[in-house]
Amino acid sequence: MYNGEMKKLFIAEKPSVARTFAEVLTSSSTRKDGWLAGDDCIFTWCVGHLVAMSYPDAYSPSLKRWSMEALPFVPVQWRYEIIDRVKKQYETVRQWMHHEDVDVIYVCTDAGREGEYIYRLLEEQSGIPDKKRLRVWIDAQTSEEIRRGVANAKPLTDYDNLAASAYLRAKEDYLMGINFSRLLTISYGETLARELKKRHFVIAVGRVMTCVLGMVVQREREIRTFQVTPFYRLQGLFQVGDEVLESEWKVCPDSAYANHPLLYKENGLTDKKEAESFAERLQSIGEGRVLSREKKKSRRAAPLLFNLAELQNECAKTFKISPDETLRYAQELYEKKMISYPRTDARVLSRAVAKEIDKPLRKLSSFPKYGALAAQILSDGAEKKLARSKYVNDAKVTDHYALIPTGEGLNMFDGLSRQAKQIYGKILLRFLAIFYPAAEYEHQTIVIGVKTETFIAKEKRLVRPGWMAVNALPEKEKSTAKVVPSVRKGQVLPINDITVRAGETTPPKRYTTGSIILAMENAGSLIEDEDLRAQIKGSGIGTSATRAEIIKKLLTNAYIGVNKKTQVITPTMAGECIYQVVANTIPGLLDPKLTASWEKGLGMVADGVIDTEAYMEKLTAFVQDKVNVVKYGKLNYNIQSDLRKIEAIYRHKSS
Repeated sequence: MYNGEMKKLFIAEKPSVARTFAEVLTSSSTRKDGWLAGDDCIFTWCVGHLVAMSYPDAYSPSLKRWSMEALPFVPVQWRYEIIDRVKKQYETVRQWMHHEDVDVIYVCTDAGREGEYIYRLLEEQSGIPDKKRLRVWIDAQTSEEIRRGVANAKPLTDYDNLAASAYLRAKEDYLMGINFSRLLTISYGETLARELKKRHFVIAVGRVMTCVLGMVVQREREIRTFQVTPFYRLQGLFQVGDEVLESEWKVCPDSAYANHPLLYKENGLTDKKEAESFAERLQSIGEGRVLSREKKKSRRAAPLLFNLAELQNECAKTFKISPDETLRYAQELYEKKMISYPRTDARVLSRAVAKEIDKPLRKLSSFPKYGALAAQILSDGAEKKLARSKYVNDAKVTDHYALIPTGEGLNMFDGLSRQAKQIYGKILLRFLAIFYPAAEYEHQTIVIGVKTETFIAKEKRLVRPGWMAVNALPEKEKSTAKVVPSVRKGQVLPINDITVRAGETTPPKRYTTGSIILAMENAGSLIEDEDLRAQIKGSGIGTSATRAEIIKKLLTNAYIGVNKKTQVITPTMAGECIYQVVANTIPGLLDPKLTASWEKGLGMVADGVIDTEAYMEKLTAFVQDKVNVVKYGKLNYNIQSDLRKIEAIYRHKSS
């Protein structure tokens, strides 16, 4: 095919992406060894990373042996090398980059920090080509998006700050991983090996991995030391004609138990006998009076769209699959052009996307499974109101907008695996729901006085399902509370019964593989309320592209365990031992807020706010300081007693 004419070179991250670009940009293409030829274009790919950072022994053979004398290890000139298993593909890409008949290079690696890093390493290793280089940045692999991305491709230099951030992230992980893993293994590895009954034991430390391990262990220790508090609540049953009005006692300023030492929160007592005696006294009064009856309405809008973290949490909860599996299926859907770019942190759309949102809706309207919903949206003209809604906000869209279906690839739906279909269904229904009106509820609150005590009866009734008709939430979210009997203010109600209901406080829940992803996104805070998460979300631990891999690495290292049926995470004895060592030597590695601040700093480098050299100087100082504290014995930490306590806990669990 090659005829000596000037060519455009497109470098993708994977072969499948290169094929997609070829299908869109050329009339036909021919598969070669590691590349595709079509019209005046060459398409090739990186197979993920082709170049990696060199290990310390590449700097000096003496560094292959782990020794305290060699620490801290901070290269002056960083070294990189071609990954052995992909050398052939590297050479193919390198040759085309420097080919005399290629006059422009389109960088089509994934639109994000890691995709930028993959190409920049390749370019640095092979020598920067003396050619025009343009960056293609797309949110989906649809024909329209690819053509738009190529037409609007910007000079590669526009992304230099993002590349600088990518290099710093890699150096940060490298310096902390190499130095702290060697430091703690040399200092405490033999002791841990004896305790864990192993010949050797490496204490693997990572900037994000160790912080996440800390979250799991800390939660386990909270559960382990939790003290159960029993409490007793009073239920009041009042007769309203032939019906019974159920209510619950609540303390009020005039109550005999206002500020009482036995009061539990505002609606219970901590002593059973006291609660029973209280119930008997109230029962003997015989009647109550309706003090007030209040009615009001509320609205609940559809949740924000999925980003990757929210999708991973939802799939772990609903389908009991790991974040790694969810990402794999989402990536498959993306490569089949069915959804937008999955590695996104945003939960809203940009104004530009909102203006053309009718296009995916029209395509989806022909989809047998959910087409009627999309058709109804278009019929009602609901898509025209989207731009003014909370689901569109340019300020909250960084690299990519939220996960949505593209409307393409629907002919491939039947060929998807069951789980891929389920995930696509989640994304699609969440998307369709944002075009529907808010769900509307009616609330009724009745306050009944029994002498100086009050009982509260509440009703919540769904009167207009709105977006909930799309079935984007579990059935329990749409359920209607029991309707209370009709009463009027001042009405006297006979007491049918006052009963005591026992309860007890429960320990915090263990993380699941999904909930820990959300906690990582929110810098260590597991915030259950979805709207609140959206409001306070800032820099998290790791990125949408790396969080699933971190959990997978902790599992591979056997520092945590996961129940596959429930996706609940627990630490292993080895994981808790490592946590204890880190807590007593480099505790900052366990602090989610500190770890998140590093991630925020990288974001500021990408935005051009922080200077690369200043960031690197701060990073180097942090690593050197922590190494020297441990290296020169300023800690005087004896691990033996801590390990004995941990070993006793796990021995007891296994017996």
